[in-house]
Amino acid sequence: MSDKKKRRRADSDSDSESQPFKHLLKSDDHILRILKSVASSSSSTSKSLTLADLSLSSTCREVSDLSLSSVQSAIETLVLQLTHQILSGQGFSFTVPSRSASNQLYVPELDRIVLKDKSTVRPFSHISSVRKTTITAKILSLIHQLCLKNIHVTKRDLFYTDVKLFQDQIQSDAVLDDVSCMLGCTRSSLNVIAAEKGVVVGRLIFSDNGDMIDCTKMGMGGKAIPPNIDRVGDMQSDALFILLVEKDAAYMRLAEDRFYNRFPCIIVTAKGQPDVATRLFLRKMKTELKLPVLALVDSDPYGLKILSVYGCGSKNMSYDSANLTTPDIKWLGIRPSDLDKYKIPEQCRLPMTEQDIKTGKDLLEEDFVKKNPGWVEELNLMVKTKQKAEIQALSSFGFQYLSDVYLPLKLQQQDWL
Repeated sequence: MSDKKKRRRADSDSDSESQPFKHLLKSDDHILRILKSVASSSSSTSKSLTLADLSLSSTCREVSDLSLSSVQSAIETLVLQLTHQILSGQGFSFTVPSRSASNQLYVPELDRIVLKDKSTVRPFSHISSVRKTTITAKILSLIHQLCLKNIHVTKRDLFYTDVKLFQDQIQSDAVLDDVSCMLGCTRSSLNVIAAEKGVVVGRLIFSDNGDMIDCTKMGMGGKAIPPNIDRVGDMQSDALFILLVEKDAAYMRLAEDRFYNRFPCIIVTAKGQPDVATRLFLRKMKTELKLPVLALVDSDPYGLKILSVYGCGSKNMSYDSANLTTPDIKWLGIRPSDLDKYKIPEQCRLPMTEQDIKTGKDLLEEDFVKKNPGWVEELNLMVKTKQKAEIQALSSFGFQYLSDVYLPLKLQQQDWL
């Protein structure tokens, strides 16, 4: 009997050593009480501000969702204006809202990037812009066809309608955003979608084009986020928070461990860079379910950039930031201070490259970072130590350390920024 007790004590000591800080964890019931309190305070937050509520010194441009008939009408009106230009001898040119960095504005009250009202002229007669003007006319023609046929196509489909003209999908994608700005509509209003990328799993039920989807019954892979947000409705959930995960590997770990059953939550990932569909879906969950959003990203400058795209928007699509951003996302981890706090081994840390350091320093100059003192402190630590780490570095303590210890302890301590 004495030997059995010794063995149990030895096993317990061994477990504590292999999974550091596990002894600090309280009962799941205790953590759930904390999460219920956080979720309750999140659901009672006041209505968020809009651009129209503010008196800004700069005039800003925002787009809105338009019906297909409205998009069709806007294109036809634009073509008539171009025809009058040509007949009056003024030539053929498009006036395109500028999406350059100098025409972007971070609005602290909204905590997102918006587009100012500067525009540029894109003349057909000038050698430097003739090709881009031709691409713009082609995209407008294709969008008009989609309106008439009432169908959706992918950005890749659009590119393959004239590969010789577009040359690279980056160019057709960029002009597609220009066209959205010109017409004053969201990109999804154009019926052009990206291929499915993001996935969701956990305590969420929603309708997808009339079919009810239960995300607790979608297996490890989860449910692909619909590329067309208009298909999504009737969201229901008993979750206490939304866990936004940068990497597919971490998402798979949490999905297989059924983390969402131990701590009721919805887990979502775009598998890296945020795509439009995942950003729209996350915002819809946040606004309809009124749940706090906690982000789990790599401890490097790019992890924070990804987090900022979800929260504050991208400069590339600042014209649609009102629809694409999710307010008040909390940075849960992995944070630079976690590397020492959780004693992540040196062999699991990576040295930052010169480009990493430059990206980190550039982020420190961004207004949306300066607004968050905690972010500034963490970024300064990262740049100073010149160390980064991926979420998978936690696997050095066991493959399930992320779901067994790290995340529960973070939730227990409400350790987010």
